[in-house]
Amino acid sequence: MALNPLAPLPASYAPDRRRRVRAAFVALILTAAAALAGGISWWHKAQDNALIASGQASQQLDIKAPLAPALRFAQAHELAARGEDEAALTRYRSLHGDRQFGVAARFNSANLLMRQALGLAADSNATEGAGQSVALTELAKQGYREVLHADPGHWPARYNLERAQRLHPDPDESDPAIAEPRNDAERAATKMRGIEPGLP
Repeated sequence: MALNPLAPLPASYAPDRRRRVRAAFVALILTAAAALAGGISWWHKAQDNALIASGQASQQLDIKAPLAPALRFAQAHELAARGEDEAALTRYRSLHGDRQFGVAARFNSANLLMRQALGLAADSNATEGAGQSVALTELAKQGYREVLHADPGHWPARYNLERAQRLHPDPDESDPAIAEPRNDAERAATKMRGIEPGLP
């Protein structure tokens, strides 16, 4: 049975049509909101990229400001290039937990610590500098190990860890100061004069 094209539509069609129009309108609003959010995010990233490209990212050094991780990473890099090692390390440490920049920030922190250690080791006049060099090398090795724990295929970290190990090797695990007690430790009492071996 065919419907007459001029005949009025069934009553059930009108609510169905309203539901579809309403759903399309909601989808249109959600799409517009997502596009607006994407546009705002893109605009912020474009501003950050322009600031990084201009080489002036480190002028916004207020650590409490909620800066984008990419901008904080660029600031740390600029500070390290200018020789402001402590400020650069602070910026890198603020990124250690970041999912995108965490591994790179740990690697750059370890490299910065290793450069400081090498600088102190090269200064042969300072005996105090030698101790600081060992401490900085140990911190750098710890940083490289954290990078390798997060990314075992990070070959630059593996290479730098090996170089740091050559500079200051880890203590040998068979160090007699912390090894097992000697085998002849029980015989000490039997070798003493005036002591009878055995029970009274």
